[in-house]
Amino acid sequence: MAYPAGLKYTKDHEWIELAGDRGKVGITDYAQQQLGDVVYVELPEVGAKLKQGQSFGTIESVKAVSELYSPVTGEVVEVNAALKDKPETVNADPHTSWMIVLKLTSPGEAGALLDATQYQDLVK
Repeated sequence: MAYPAGLKYTKDHEWIELAGDRGKVGITDYAQQQLGDVVYVELPEVGAKLKQGQSFGTIESVKAVSELYSPVTGEVVEVNAALKDKPETVNADPHTSWMIVLKLTSPGEAGALLDATQYQDLVK
């Protein structure tokens, strides 16, 4: 699968789609393949403040439970509640199944994230 060029990626296999001072966050196709069938996603409350690299929840599959890490520092302004009922959408469409929306407090951090080409090199 191609990794969308409009997203930025972390070495922990999260992506962020930036728009102004907001960023939608999810996990990559590589991550969902490693996990297998996702059965549960635990996400933070709106208002939670996260540091870059801090865990913001967990994703559970039939094989394992993994931490989810924030790509940037910010405040959670939206949570994708639909994933509680349909966590399997993460497997079906990982690059549009966002988990949280962050309001960035240190936008400069995003510059250090990987672009699609760098991320593809990381996971091949």
